[in-house]
Amino acid sequence: MSDDAGLQALREAARLSPDNLPLRQLLAQQLLDKGYLAEAEAEFRAALVLSPKNPDITAGLAEVFVRQGQHGPALAALEPLLATPGCPPRLGVLAARALLGEGDTAGASARYHDAVARDPSVADPDLAARLTPLVTPSIPQAPAPAAPAYAAPAPSPSSSSEEGVERAKITFADVAGMDTVKEALRMKLLLPLQQPELFSAFGKRAGGGVLLYGPPGAGKTHLARAAAGELGAAFVSVGLSDILDMYIGSSERNLRATFDMARRNRPCVLFFDEVDALAARRSDMRQAHTRQIVNQFLAELDGVDQDANEGVLVLAATNAPWYVDAAFRRPGRLDQPVFVPPPDLAARAAILRILCRDKPLAEMDFDAVARATEHFVGADLKGVLDRAVEAKLHESIKAGRPIPLTTHDLLNAARAVRPTAVREWMATARNYVMHANDSGAWDELMPWVKGKW
Repeated sequence: MSDDAGLQALREAARLSPDNLPLRQLLAQQLLDKGYLAEAEAEFRAALVLSPKNPDITAGLAEVFVRQGQHGPALAALEPLLATPGCPPRLGVLAARALLGEGDTAGASARYHDAVARDPSVADPDLAARLTPLVTPSIPQAPAPAAPAYAAPAPSPSSSSEEGVERAKITFADVAGMDTVKEALRMKLLLPLQQPELFSAFGKRAGGGVLLYGPPGAGKTHLARAAAGELGAAFVSVGLSDILDMYIGSSERNLRATFDMARRNRPCVLFFDEVDALAARRSDMRQAHTRQIVNQFLAELDGVDQDANEGVLVLAATNAPWYVDAAFRRPGRLDQPVFVPPPDLAARAAILRILCRDKPLAEMDFDAVARATEHFVGADLKGVLDRAVEAKLHESIKAGRPIPLTTHDLLNAARAVRPTAVREWMATARNYVMHANDSGAWDELMPWVKGKW
């Protein structure tokens, strides 16, 4: 659950006044807007009990289903509303998204164009780009507006323009907690592309770089993929094997080719995992050709001209930021280190909700499991769930039917799993923060290393 004070107040008010329909409806909508889909679904269902035929509540529940990928239930919820004369056009757009998710492109296109014809303000450019336009032979099609200089034709979500380029299917709604980190990414990377006129007024260009750092398993890679999905941009994940080569000069050429591929597919999120292996401190290197890789990396981040990397968003992740060459933190490069912390109690509960949302569940107390998994990161929590699922599968096989997971199952699994590397990572971080922080680069970690770790 979010620590947002307003949302907490709404939840408490709804708990004290469970029959207050406007209050429950407001809480459900707030949860939906903030991306807490499982909780929003529960609140919309509770509101429907109070007002079974309320079209706004039904539409809200349908939107939750669409965003969770449950397109069939979304269409079932929308069907009575769509059959009503004068159905609001926004519901037609919502139905189009659900139909597209079911693979009915023609039906989705018909619903979308009918809704937009009745109310142009509900137009969704991203959805329209994924639909087959309805072309009437007697009416010539208007030419498409010119795209920005850096924009490439948008491929369909299920395909990529070339090998190595993918389309992320998750967004920030699929990332539990980390609100501060997500806000930093929005301001640095996403909003300049989504609102270019506003940012250009202040001389800010679309593009740039962010260095994500933190303990292993905290969700850095998941967050980078969600950033691409949030933007609807291409996503290129770069591993060491994609760059490093035994022959002198080949690694530099591979690095150049990777950046060129990102520039051809912009807007693009270019993600370097374990970047300390490619961007290590040159003072620690004994061989000249390894220093040349770092030099090439820096040159590609700068670009051959000031517009070379416009629309290319570089995200780099590392567990050891202190080993990254200081030149990468210069403005215009990976100039904004962002700490991805271990999840707190509320974030752990939200992670568990996301991990469990496609599993058969009994009534769950995720807060209790979160309290029992202190110091666990996202990868550890997934391990807890995997262990619980394996045990439940044995029961289900014997019973001949799926047996829902319970809170007790997760608690049993949590007792058998130890958190992986957070304590060790914090111990290392403490050494750098306390004894090698003359520049103040690691001040952000001070509250953490002085805490209970």
